[in-house]
Amino acid sequence: MALEVCVKAAVGAPDKLGDCPFSHRVLLTLKEKGIPHEMHFINLSDKPQWFLEISPGGKVPVLKFDDKWVGDSDVIVGILEEKYPDPSLKTPPEFASVGSNIFGSFSTFLKSKNASDGSEEALLNELKALEEHLKAHGPYIAGEKISGVDLSLGPKLYHLEAALGHFKKWTVPENLTCVHNYMKLIFSRQSFVETKAAKEYVIAGWAPKVNA
Repeated sequence: MALEVCVKAAVGAPDKLGDCPFSHRVLLTLKEKGIPHEMHFINLSDKPQWFLEISPGGKVPVLKFDDKWVGDSDVIVGILEEKYPDPSLKTPPEFASVGSNIFGSFSTFLKSKNASDGSEEALLNELKALEEHLKAHGPYIAGEKISGVDLSLGPKLYHLEAALGHFKKWTVPENLTCVHNYMKLIFSRQSFVETKAAKEYVIAGWAPKVNA
C-alpha cells in the first residue's frame, strides 16, 4: 500500500511540486528505497483545514505511518530507514553533520543587502570545507555509496544554485571541482530528477524572502 506524504505546493501553481528542500529530502528517500507513495500538494499560503488537523504547526513534510501522521524530515527519514532497511541509506555517524551549515550560510548571503557583511565569505568557507571533505572521502559524503546525508544536502545545494544564480548572478567557484562534481552526481540521479521542483518554482519560493 502506498504511503501518503504531504509536501509543499509550488507558489502560484498549487497542483505542482513546490520548493521545500525538506519535502524533497523525504521524496528522495522514498524514491531511493523504491517505496510506493502518494503525494498531497499543500498550498502553504492557504492551508486546508484537514491538513492543519494533522499538522497543527502547518509545516511540511508530513508522512502517514500506520494511520499516524508524522512531521519533521529528520524523524521521517529515521522511521523510513528503520521500517525499510533495504537498500540502506544510513550515514556513518562521523559524516552525519558534513555540510550542515551550508543552507543557513546560503540563506543569509541570499538575503544580504550588504556586500561587506561577511556572508559571502561565510558561505565560501562552508563550501571549501565540503570540497576538502569530498577530496578525502568522495565522490559522495560517505564514500562510493549515496547515503542519507547526501539526500539532505543535495536539495539544499539545488536551492543554492538556482536562487543565487537568479538573484545574485553568483555561482559556486570553478576551483571547487569536487563540489561541482558532487552536485552533478546528485542532480543527475534519476531519483533527484523525478522529485525536484522546477527551478522557476524554487525562485518563486525565495522571491518574497529576498525582497523583504
